[in-house]
Amino acid sequence: MISKKIISASGADVMTSNETQIENMFLCYPLRSDSCPKLHHLTVVKVAMYVLMVLMILTTIFGNLLIIISISHFKQLQSPTHLIVRSLAASDCLLGSLVMPNSMVRSVEGCWYLGDFVCKVHSSLDMSFCISSLLHLSLISVDRYWAICDPLRYKMRVTNHTVTVFITFIWLFSFGYSFFVVFSGISAVGMEMLILQTYCVGNCVVFFNKEWGFLCAVFLLFLPGIIMSSLYVKIFCVARKHAKVMSERAAGGMKGQSSAHRERKAAKTLAIVMGVYLFCWLPFFTAAALDPFFNYWTPAVVFDALFWFAYLNSTCNPLIYGFFYPCFQKAFKVLISDYICGIKQSNTLIFE
Repeated sequence: MISKKIISASGADVMTSNETQIENMFLCYPLRSDSCPKLHHLTVVKVAMYVLMVLMILTTIFGNLLIIISISHFKQLQSPTHLIVRSLAASDCLLGSLVMPNSMVRSVEGCWYLGDFVCKVHSSLDMSFCISSLLHLSLISVDRYWAICDPLRYKMRVTNHTVTVFITFIWLFSFGYSFFVVFSGISAVGMEMLILQTYCVGNCVVFFNKEWGFLCAVFLLFLPGIIMSSLYVKIFCVARKHAKVMSERAAGGMKGQSSAHRERKAAKTLAIVMGVYLFCWLPFFTAAALDPFFNYWTPAVVFDALFWFAYLNSTCNPLIYGFFYPCFQKAFKVLISDYICGIKQSNTLIFE
């Protein structure tokens, strides 16, 4: 009887040990009792997620890098508007290279392995590039508004130097604001109990209370979106009037007509860029604004999916320029044929 009890006891210990090992396999840090649980995906699903996200990251980095090189390489593209576009591409490129790779591992594995400090830096950079993109798009809409609605003053006042000053302010503000919000913890005031209850090692989350969640959504998306949309509606109304005047004036010549056509097409392309930005970021900001009012009911997996849908905006921008902007199409062809295919072409772009 004693031997049977010993055998049964040892069997129970083995079963308990096996269960513990299995549980530890699904923890971010198996040796820590306060570790976050890992996300459990089928191998096929995990591989598919990694492949899709890597393709997204590579497209984001190299697509935006192509825009940066095109504008820097060809003097014809170094107008005030294109300098803003280049800075926007730099923001998207940095997002793809500094933020998205770590976000990929966190999304697939469900764990953050780089510690709390790097988590804060990562979140700050993420927020910085988001704000930077929005402010660049706002600046582009104002630039196009002046160029089409008040062309005489635009040529006198808007120079490369003026645009550089505004771009510098955008970068400084984006980084200063984001790092202050994340490192000060001001957005999580009043949520201390919730943070303690949900804390585990291997998590990387920035908390926003009701006030900050709502204010960020209003001031970082909805209000700028309304202003930009209003400006582009005004731009298209003025562009139509210009088109009618140009068509009625035979003395204006083909040169004036083609110039007006290019301005309208540029405004249309940049409006598409703005529309894609709002489309990609609207679901995330809506969820972030409403989530605190519904006791944070949105699952982490859903938030992660919304984040990647927002990241898709940075991937789409170079594709939009490539498909809708003739000058970038020509620049891309010259660069690819020259530096990748080894076919030497002229460094001068000829616009029709």
